[in-house]
Amino acid sequence: MDTLRQKLNKHWLWIVVNLAALTPLVLLLWNFWTDNMGADPVAYITKKTGQSAIILLGLSLACTPINSMFGFRRVLTVRKSLGLYAFLYAALHLLNFVGLDYGFNFNYIFADAVLTKRYMLVGLSAFLILLPLAITSTKGWMKRLGRDWKRLHKLAYAAGVLAVLHYLWLVKLDLTWPLIYATILGVLLFLRVSHVRKFISRFQRKPAASTKSATVRKVRPMITEG
Repeated sequence: MDTLRQKLNKHWLWIVVNLAALTPLVLLLWNFWTDNMGADPVAYITKKTGQSAIILLGLSLACTPINSMFGFRRVLTVRKSLGLYAFLYAALHLLNFVGLDYGFNFNYIFADAVLTKRYMLVGLSAFLILLPLAITSTKGWMKRLGRDWKRLHKLAYAAGVLAVLHYLWLVKLDLTWPLIYATILGVLLFLRVSHVRKFISRFQRKPAASTKSATVRKVRPMITEG
């Protein structure tokens, strides 16, 4: 019982994130099973998978700034999971478009969609960026790529920008949510600026280790004197 409690205390954030990230997929499957997708199921799947992908991608990009601003290092343990779930929903989003919407007619997709609709072009570009990031997310690839791994995975921000553009150009009437996502992404990119990160780091709390060492230094003379 104590071991289970310790594991829950240690991994509670990872558990919560995984359950929350899987919730849209479970709801999608449930609505499909109960035939509760509205008059246009293809549009329903496109909307839900696209929204899930962009939200989870944004959350994965927010992990590093949250750690920098608040010193909450535990959030870094779920960054990869959030990114992989974002890729999963992006893949489902693309598969729905290619399979259900266009019936795997790639000639028609290329002629009608990619060449004439800019929101599809940037959406496909975002997915193609996320693809190698998902493939190289393992520890083995981290070792193989070395320093280049971090450089490669910084492209996640480029994927975020393209995903927001995809959403902005796709929506024609109500731009509320696309603009909200664009604003959040803009803030995250702003927090990546080196001068901003240095400024924020000044307000971080000092690690407990330095406090402990300071206490030891204060106590030691008292022991020597005794």
